[in-house]
Amino acid sequence: MEALRAAGRAVLRSPRLARHGLGLRRRRKLPESWADMQEPLLEGMCFTLKYLGMTLVEKPKGEDMAAAAIRRIVATARVGARKFQKVILTVSPRGISLQDADTKEMVENISIYRISYCTTDKLQNKVFAYVAQSQESGALECHAFLSPKKKIAQAVTLTVAQAFQMALDVWEATHAGGGRGGGR
Repeated sequence: MEALRAAGRAVLRSPRLARHGLGLRRRRKLPESWADMQEPLLEGMCFTLKYLGMTLVEKPKGEDMAAAAIRRIVATARVGARKFQKVILTVSPRGISLQDADTKEMVENISIYRISYCTTDKLQNKVFAYVAQSQESGALECHAFLSPKKKIAQAVTLTVAQAFQMALDVWEATHAGGGRGGGR
């Protein structure tokens, strides 16, 4: 939990977010104890990142699988001489949504139930990645993003973990009525 708080403080102190106002909802300051609060996450936490690319993976989770996929994505991204697409990644208990930072056009919307793994790479510590099942083909895809700082990549990962926990709590609350006896 302390790591989540440290990442939150890093996001708050980031001069890039303060200057551009794209990292968080406009004209709303995130409190220091954002890791303990559910309200900002319910609305959706926004992060400005650069989309590196996507690759297909065999397994739904695992550190080794993710590290290999991130290496492939970064190697492919370095070969191409194009600029990376700047996106606003919004994390909520419903899932992850990607919006183009320049045009504000919705790029992709991934349900939390389709995401099987997320990580910050150990070697490329500014890279955040998640593995999700494609809605069209059903294949497992690893998507990678470059953040301006290591702490922001960690904050995105921890925010997704918090969103998973909130989605699980909601799911358990809706399914708990029939199976359990007792209460408060």
